[in-house]
Amino acid sequence: MGGKVYLVGAGPGAANLITVKGLTCIQRADVVVYDRLANPRLLKKMKPGAQKVYVGKLPDRHTMKQEEINQLLVDLALEDKVVTRLKGGDPTIFGRVGEEAELLREHGIPYEIVPGITSAISVPAYAGIPVTHRDYASSLSIITGHESPDKLDYSIQWDKLTEATGTLIFMMGVAKIGYISRQLMKHGRSAQTPVALVRWGTRAEQGTLIGTLENIEDKVLQADFKPPAVIVVGDVVLQRDKLKWAEDMPLFGKRILVTRARAQASELVDAIEDMGGEPYEFPVIETRLPQEEATLASTALALKQLKEYDWVFFTSVNGVRYFFEHLTLLGLDVRELFTARIVAVGPATQEELRRYGIVAEPLPEKFQAEGLMEAYGEELLTGQKILLAKGNLARTWLPTCLRERGLEVTEAIVYETVPTCEEDLELLKLLDEDGIHGITFTSSSTVTNLMNRLTQMGMEDPKAILKSIDSFCIGPVTAATAREAGLKVTSVAEQATLESLLTALCTWNAAEVLSAQR
Repeated sequence: MGGKVYLVGAGPGAANLITVKGLTCIQRADVVVYDRLANPRLLKKMKPGAQKVYVGKLPDRHTMKQEEINQLLVDLALEDKVVTRLKGGDPTIFGRVGEEAELLREHGIPYEIVPGITSAISVPAYAGIPVTHRDYASSLSIITGHESPDKLDYSIQWDKLTEATGTLIFMMGVAKIGYISRQLMKHGRSAQTPVALVRWGTRAEQGTLIGTLENIEDKVLQADFKPPAVIVVGDVVLQRDKLKWAEDMPLFGKRILVTRARAQASELVDAIEDMGGEPYEFPVIETRLPQEEATLASTALALKQLKEYDWVFFTSVNGVRYFFEHLTLLGLDVRELFTARIVAVGPATQEELRRYGIVAEPLPEKFQAEGLMEAYGEELLTGQKILLAKGNLARTWLPTCLRERGLEVTEAIVYETVPTCEEDLELLKLLDEDGIHGITFTSSSTVTNLMNRLTQMGMEDPKAILKSIDSFCIGPVTAATAREAGLKVTSVAEQATLESLLTALCTWNAAEVLSAQR
């Protein structure tokens, strides 16, 4: 097929603001070439074995020169690789895509330019500022503010620009805000013209500074307002007081580390995004069918006796899913359980059973193993047979308790939980820069394996880093494991459900916001 290069706009920052085609290009790429303005979460969409090449600035070297990036794209494509060049915003707006495409064409390399959502319009929108408005501005200009003053004067005709459009958008101009303001006032803009600077728009670090051309430089210095930021000049800034919305979302400003297995993380990730937070996926475990022949044989033997059981206990969603996967592989019929009472721990497990057409017994009040004994203890009779569909790391409390009561318990290990071996240098960087504000743990294994993975990735003392980060746990058992590991358990979900976990997150952030306002 030969090599090909996709020049892709990654959008303004939030991972879910990339275009559908942009995401497809990441998923099909053999190599993704990216810089610091591309959200690290997008890299998790790469196919297994694909290569990542960072061309931004690192502590031990300066940013790769544009000429070097251009040649890198050519070299990779000449190796017959599919390359996705991931650029912040839209590649055609100050993204130097023309230079990259020109060299590719010179070498006869096919390429596509995939537009992205430019930060020039999306970042102000996330701050509640529409760049046009019927009453204030019917036109806009997008200008680079990144150059030195002499280059700005060479490339910008200030006398024409100042009144050319109702709204002026300056990209990457925080360091030159004083010069930009003075030039605009010198050439006719009122000193009282509203100005907004929005930094890291659409990301957890989003912050907005409001002023006028006359005082915005002093405000930037007083607030130590750092780039990258989009500068909006014009009366549309006045709309922010009426239209700001992102800051009002319950998890705004928080980046939450999700440690759950990737196959189960999507629901939590989506919910965090819906509430205005920024989820960061780092699955430290994965679930799979048992790999050892002895375990598979034991499970098969247990499941081939379905008609003999008086009770079947499911203590997790995974237990349900893998139970039915085993039935399919073994060619067994679930109808053989017609005389058994089926019990699920927790509403998620109960709902998963419903997907398979099974209505479980009423839920115990406590969504854990202890709740089963409290709810059904009097009905669990000596000599009854119980099938417990479980994972390899399940607690031993329940089967032990049942056997002590004289019941015959068959434990079928229908799945196993194993650590992942995923490397994530972006996460290490975020942790080092205090860029993770909260961590969710949905099982004890996620706690243990997160600590182990960080150590394996080169972090000398994970406890020292994580002990100051707010942790949120599903259930007291998981919380106890986190505390034993030296972590800061801020909240334990009242119920062992994702909804309860999300409520805990929102309550925490509301308290943080209230505290900051005092």
